[in-house]
Amino acid sequence: MLKLSITHHDGLARSGTLATDHGVIDTPNFMTVGTLGAPKGVTPQQILDCGAQVMLMNAFHLAWRPGEDVVKSLGGLHKFTGWNKPILTDSGGYQIFSLPGLRKINEDGALFASAVDGTVRLFSPESVVDIELALAPDMAMVLDECPPFPCTPQELTGAVDRSVRWAERSYQHAKASGRSDVNFFGIVQGGFDERERQRSLEATAAIPFPGLALGGFCVGEAIEDTHKGIIFTAPKMPVDRPRYLMGMGTPIDILIAVKHGIDLFDCTLPTRNGRNGLAFTSQGKVRIKNAEHTRSDKPLDPNCDCYTCTHFSRAFLRHLLLAREMNAAILISLHNLAFYLNLMKEIRGAIQNARFEAYSKEFLARWNSGEGDE
Repeated sequence: MLKLSITHHDGLARSGTLATDHGVIDTPNFMTVGTLGAPKGVTPQQILDCGAQVMLMNAFHLAWRPGEDVVKSLGGLHKFTGWNKPILTDSGGYQIFSLPGLRKINEDGALFASAVDGTVRLFSPESVVDIELALAPDMAMVLDECPPFPCTPQELTGAVDRSVRWAERSYQHAKASGRSDVNFFGIVQGGFDERERQRSLEATAAIPFPGLALGGFCVGEAIEDTHKGIIFTAPKMPVDRPRYLMGMGTPIDILIAVKHGIDLFDCTLPTRNGRNGLAFTSQGKVRIKNAEHTRSDKPLDPNCDCYTCTHFSRAFLRHLLLAREMNAAILISLHNLAFYLNLMKEIRGAIQNARFEAYSKEFLARWNSGEGDE
């Protein structure tokens, strides 16, 4: 089951619910990244306490280790990971871009050599569908080709065409399985060429996937080009299907994308930056290793009620970070996830009260207030 209900509009921004077999997701929403089945550095219960409703896991990585057959034998991802809320799995399309030295692409699919043990395996549209059916998430991405940046017009056109052909093969293979519990999303590519984006969107939307995603961003381009691509494509996506922006972004990225109709997000920034001592706060970014925090008894964010901010000072977190104590990464990551999830909650409230534009301006004024660290 996958049912999108849009209850509020504020311009192009929209808010509602996305119902799945494992629970309802309030939209817009941020999916906590748990690549191998759990978020890095924090527990599933901790992110539940912060308001997490859905987790993203990566079928490509799980297929290598522990293997989809292992997960299937143990009851699927929900039982295997202990996360009984909605799950979305990514397919490996991004790895076609990010692991060029470990793969070869042809019409059949992408032939990868494992970074774990060197094993060679073909990830085809059909085999990826089979992997994700074995994992049994609520939502799953089909295999696509994410072109690099920059690339030639011929390479970009070829990637769009192949992604569409793969999407059709994926849809037909999933349909033939007879399974209705896993909902596959098509992925719109096209780089930063509006004609190719439009072409990819029209062809992918013509396939009756229950959801659509925007892929191919954050591959080395200028952020201005990213935003132009989102602004051009997002409002043109079908209004009756969930719209997912893959793999990004910053709070500013999220505000821009929500403004133009995006429903779902994921990004590794909260935990990756948390492990490196960078916190996102209502007053901007805070680099906790900076000397100014040596004797600070302030919390990371005075406007946050997460466990980290209600129990620990910046001085203590800085001490842990400089001492290379793992609790520094854990506590800052936990705060960052709480910040992102609270941001989405505030965005939903702003849309529902028809004040999203005002909220965005207020947020950006605080974010750029200069009270965080440069």
